[in-house]
Amino acid sequence: MILYDPAVTVNYHDYGIMLPIAPDRGKRVLEFLGAAKTMRVTNGNDAYSEASIKFPVLDFAAAQSFLGLKKTDCLLNKEDLECVHSKKYIDDLHGEGLEAALLKTFELIDAQGNPCRYEPERAVRPLADLFSSLLAQAGGTYLACLLALADTSAAACGNFCYYLGGGMHHARYDSGSGFCLINDVAAAAFKLIAADKARLIWIIDMDAHKGDGTAELVQFAHVRQKHAERGILTLSIHMARGWPLDKDNLALAEEGRAPLIPSDVDIGIESGGEAGYTPRLADGIKKLELLSGGSQLKSRPDFAIVVDGADPYEHDGLSSSGLLRLTLEQCIERDTYVYRYLKERKIPSAWIQSGGYGERAWEPSAHFLKSVINV
Repeated sequence: MILYDPAVTVNYHDYGIMLPIAPDRGKRVLEFLGAAKTMRVTNGNDAYSEASIKFPVLDFAAAQSFLGLKKTDCLLNKEDLECVHSKKYIDDLHGEGLEAALLKTFELIDAQGNPCRYEPERAVRPLADLFSSLLAQAGGTYLACLLALADTSAAACGNFCYYLGGGMHHARYDSGSGFCLINDVAAAAFKLIAADKARLIWIIDMDAHKGDGTAELVQFAHVRQKHAERGILTLSIHMARGWPLDKDNLALAEEGRAPLIPSDVDIGIESGGEAGYTPRLADGIKKLELLSGGSQLKSRPDFAIVVDGADPYEHDGLSSSGLLRLTLEQCIERDTYVYRYLKERKIPSAWIQSGGYGERAWEPSAHFLKSVINV
């Protein structure tokens, strides 16, 4: 199924943040899928009255109704965020430190103290209002996980939910980074484990930029909580030399902190190595199998979160993604491989978007979803 709610879509230009982030690529994806077998469900109506509908599209209200959650239920609350982030950082976000954190996270002030891609005079909403929208976006990631774990056989969805949102994988233990204020990926994964909904979770991150924040948070949380076994394993396939692994950023990095903390499986793709992307991803997943205790059914993960990065796409609009340029066909091949791998092994998965810059950012996920719907 597809989870999409325009009410939590963020238009950064409304806050004077002039990043080249597509304002609503989710809408473009759904427009493209209009001729496919999808059904839009809103306001908590029955999503599964027609078994012939293969991929219903749910908003948050409909999803919560299906799951038996109250509309007022907080999907990721302050305590959930404190399970992965430092309490001080989360307290700052809920207090007087919010604006400074937003300015730093979205790199809105340069080293000389001048605005950078920031035009507050054009804002139609206060910068501080952005936090509530990002919290709602993050909650959608956990909601997508719950939907993927639910019994969706009536809709033939195969324990698969694609969320047109989320993907804030650079947020670190005590700060935001790379346009990511809080880390919905790690927070959702640990909440699933805390709620006894999964024992072993794989995070497969296919953004152009290394999932450095998630790697840090997973390692830190395991150390703090003294897990006897690793409940979460991370894989990141990314540019070998681009941000956050560029020379300038690495020179400022602290030992034992992101981006120096490795994922359980890190796959750096050199510029020009795009043809080997999916084969190397497949090898990386085999390493995850070994780390999980082998590839037998008893050792497979209970759940997977897939960070479906759009920024490796050759038509991405962010300059820092330029060292990795997958064609549309290669993006579809990448996603289809992971989808089939998980489906064949009956591993439920929630897919979330990340990256996505410029006018064509919607294309990889739209074409992938169309191929899945038409199977």
